[in-house]
Amino acid sequence: MRSIRPLLAATGLAAVLSLTATACGPGETDAADKPAASAAGDTGGAAIPGDLADKLREHGVDPDKWKDGEWKNWDKDTWLREAKDFVNPMIEGLWKPERMKEAKSPQKTMAAGDISGDQGVTDPEPRPVQAEPEDKPYHKNAAPVGKVFFDAPEGSMVCSATVVKDPANPGRSNLVWTAGHCVHAGAQGGWYRNIAFVPAYNDLGKSPAQLQNAQPQEIAPYGVYWADWVSTSGEWITQGGPTGGEGAPYDYAVMHVRPEKGTKSLEETVGVALDVDFDAPEAKDIDAMGAWGYPAAPPFDGLIMHKCIDRPGRLSISPGTPTMWRIGCTMTGGSSGGGWFAEQPNGKLALVSNTSIGPVTAGWLAGPRLGAGAREIYTSMSGKFAAQ
Repeated sequence: MRSIRPLLAATGLAAVLSLTATACGPGETDAADKPAASAAGDTGGAAIPGDLADKLREHGVDPDKWKDGEWKNWDKDTWLREAKDFVNPMIEGLWKPERMKEAKSPQKTMAAGDISGDQGVTDPEPRPVQAEPEDKPYHKNAAPVGKVFFDAPEGSMVCSATVVKDPANPGRSNLVWTAGHCVHAGAQGGWYRNIAFVPAYNDLGKSPAQLQNAQPQEIAPYGVYWADWVSTSGEWITQGGPTGGEGAPYDYAVMHVRPEKGTKSLEETVGVALDVDFDAPEAKDIDAMGAWGYPAAPPFDGLIMHKCIDRPGRLSISPGTPTMWRIGCTMTGGSSGGGWFAEQPNGKLALVSNTSIGPVTAGWLAGPRLGAGAREIYTSMSGKFAAQ
């Protein structure tokens, strides 16, 4: 096995991310590498695409009223919940810097929930690992990591996410990996709205005071990418709860995104996307995993990217469900959905999980093991957009 020491030295994992990032950052690109300016109607901001408008009408939703604020109506009769019913019309300019800063963490989903269903396979609770701020600028040290913004009945919310590779579009991926509870409310609700991804959010790690009069490019250096399709597990939709519930071991989602402005793919824009490993070995055979994200619940403010690196253990939620990964980490709500990475035999990193649940005391995090169900969602998402 590889030694854990290089990873825990905070150079191994970050260095791999750094080495796979582009040489140029969002403020350094040549004109030819910048996202192209949008022609009228390119972004969908001026008009909802016809097929999406038809889908809204099928559910009794007026497309024009939706863009004018009807999306704020969370009446259960209009809150779409089935996998096939996802809709997310782009509302250009909705996610302004100030609105992003005001978004809260989905804190309830970070509660530990009931883990009394231990099947004798839960490892001892790990010691807390203090979350460390990522080195700045983020685009050079953790280019695939960013924030997910969405609207819920409680208001604007925030999670974390990772750019992953698209097998059907090598080098041009528009796929983003996050948690199921960052896109869908689970058993008691439906799809969240206005879901968007911002890679390398607050790239220079500025404080609230420094961001008072920030320009949009300081908050979203690569722009805003809207989800035009999202898939999560059927188990999350039917069993997911405010504290994770029995849906927690299936708490993952894949988003396909498109830029609010321009036509360049997400991977081409940020310069990197990570492989996803659905066949990771048992916890005892893994020296270290790293979790990245933007913790937003106290004592964090959601502006700064953090990371935790620890040797993983197992957590059993209830009989009949897969065990989850668990590591020591003091990150809080807002880090939900953030990728967990492990080094592969070839020395490269791959995404092996995402942050799902953790105790209110913020001493550890748990994430789902990615197996056949997660692979099916990922490959079907890739196939859906294979020709684009």
